[in-house]
Amino acid sequence: MSFWNDELGLGLPVRFAPFNQVFQALLDPTSVLNTNAGGVNVVLVRLADWAKAGDDAPGQFIEALRSSRAAAEWIVVVCPGPGEYGEVARMLRESLGGLDSVQFAEADDVLALYPVSEVTDAAAEALGRVPYTEEFFAALGTWIARRVNGLRMAPYKVLALDCDNTLWEGICGEDGPAGVKIGEGNVVLQRFALEQREAGMLLALCSKNNEADVFETMAAHPEMPLKPEHLTAWRINWEPKSAGLDALAAELDLGLDSFVFADDDRRECAEVQASCPGVLTLALPEDAVERKDFLRHVWAFDRVKVTEADRKRAEQYAQRAERQKAARMAGSLAEFLAGINLQVRIAAPAAAELARVAQITQRTNQMNTSGARFTEAELRARLDAGTIECLAVHVADRFGDYGLVGVMLYRAQETALRMEAMLLSCRALGRGVEHRMLAHVGRLAVERGLETLEIAFTPMARNAPARTFLESFGVGCEAGVYCIPAAEAAAHVWTAPEAPAVLPSSNEGGPRAAARRTGDYARIANSLRTAGQVVAAVKARRAVARTRHVAAEELPQGETEERLAALWTELLGAAPIGRDESFFDLGGHSLLAVQLLSRITREFGVELTLDVVYGGPLTIAELARAIELGGLEMASPEEYEALLREIEAMPDEEVRAQLEAARGEPSES
Repeated sequence: MSFWNDELGLGLPVRFAPFNQVFQALLDPTSVLNTNAGGVNVVLVRLADWAKAGDDAPGQFIEALRSSRAAAEWIVVVCPGPGEYGEVARMLRESLGGLDSVQFAEADDVLALYPVSEVTDAAAEALGRVPYTEEFFAALGTWIARRVNGLRMAPYKVLALDCDNTLWEGICGEDGPAGVKIGEGNVVLQRFALEQREAGMLLALCSKNNEADVFETMAAHPEMPLKPEHLTAWRINWEPKSAGLDALAAELDLGLDSFVFADDDRRECAEVQASCPGVLTLALPEDAVERKDFLRHVWAFDRVKVTEADRKRAEQYAQRAERQKAARMAGSLAEFLAGINLQVRIAAPAAAELARVAQITQRTNQMNTSGARFTEAELRARLDAGTIECLAVHVADRFGDYGLVGVMLYRAQETALRMEAMLLSCRALGRGVEHRMLAHVGRLAVERGLETLEIAFTPMARNAPARTFLESFGVGCEAGVYCIPAAEAAAHVWTAPEAPAVLPSSNEGGPRAAARRTGDYARIANSLRTAGQVVAAVKARRAVARTRHVAAEELPQGETEERLAALWTELLGAAPIGRDESFFDLGGHSLLAVQLLSRITREFGVELTLDVVYGGPLTIAELARAIELGGLEMASPEEYEALLREIEAMPDEEVRAQLEAARGEPSES
């Protein structure tokens, strides 16, 4: 978890609740879970461990989660354990799946992405209740980190695809539309692209080609999953692909840092990376199986939560094009608005809409009065506590449904209704919706007998439209607050100007927006997509950080000590290691000590107890003696007899010397 925290720049330190205190930590309002404001709570359970808590333990667990006031997202994982608890796991999935702030998974969900050869470590479980192999812990930690990243990541919005040797095998301009082949790897990519479209991404083509050839090729191959109607935009010409992406960004009113570009040609990928560093560029593997595995390990495509607005995004962009066409044909903005039958509905959001409400606070920049960002869990906690109220704004017109596009967060004070945040998506801006929103809360303030509408304002790089809107009421900002008489706000009616109908751009960053600061998703998909690769990367990072100097006379002696030193280096990331240095002084802890004893059991065939760890100094020299003694204790009668015969045949001086060496005493012979 710490490795991925650094790798992704999440800035979320890892803290632990007490071991085996799941129920206590859930119920205690002062626990690390319930005081984790704005973070992510991860609860790992083994259902077999609940047996002593009684048959009602699953129900108590669900109720504890439901009643928690923690302002954090939750990830609950049912981990592998002894016994059959399939029905209980299904009940948990069904019950927790209805909680918007909880992400639920079982071990199979983890192993589907990160399979490992061995899950359990019986020796470590018996020694210190550490039940899993290092590889499974890496799989579990990586899966969790991936979910956390998905919760925190600003989503990519466009997947732009090359055509020749990407969507199909061959070159349509040379082989002809009917001459190209649709291979397994092409089908994998196309089906993947359609899955992303269902999750809210827009699909585009960016190819060096003749446009007519490309669409003739798609028509000549009806077996292709990807159809022209699935595309929102395309740039098919002989310009550099970076220029094509620039043009697509301008057409879609999106920043380049919301684009993912996939191509089979490494040279084309390099050109895009150099010219458009904000674009996530993916060089696709040729092999179909590897391509499929590569794509499912590109974390940029993760959608932890998919809202109804996400699912309708492609449809809404088609509607947007129709609106733009109608606006160009209208004589004025007033004429345009009169002809589209704009409908605005303002009401408290349903529970299922809170995810979308949170999404608006995280994505809206222009019409955003305060810059406040909320997770769904934070919103739910404040609403449940009664410290804030919320109104959601739905908009539709004759071209279609905009969906939930606006949010107002407010609270009543002694004489004023204070607006903590007023937000409106750019796709509904400039149509008078913001004016209806303000009038609505003005009427609400009057109904409650409040005199003033206070609107908190925080200037940001992109929220000049919000400032302009508030200042249109003829009031100034004092101490970060705009004050409008409630009666004046309630009576406010906006009249559309007779100016040309130019709809506002939804591009909040410009086509050359700075690259997002995230992990290297392409490198992760290439070289960190297995649990084994993650384990190796963690160890490599430790080793680089802890290169040491140890005098030659202090180094391990003999085969057993040298093998132990290699094992310590692997676990502790320190090298070289002196034979008399303490395991704990080198950064070891109890969990690593259990792993150490488990590895000794596998590699030396000797079972040691935790007494070896805590009964005296844990050094390589002492551990080697314990291993040799343990091997002697576990010897068979035949091995004892052979050892005695060997000792009897040795000269007395040699026996005495070996005994003294074993005790660490200087020999006199």
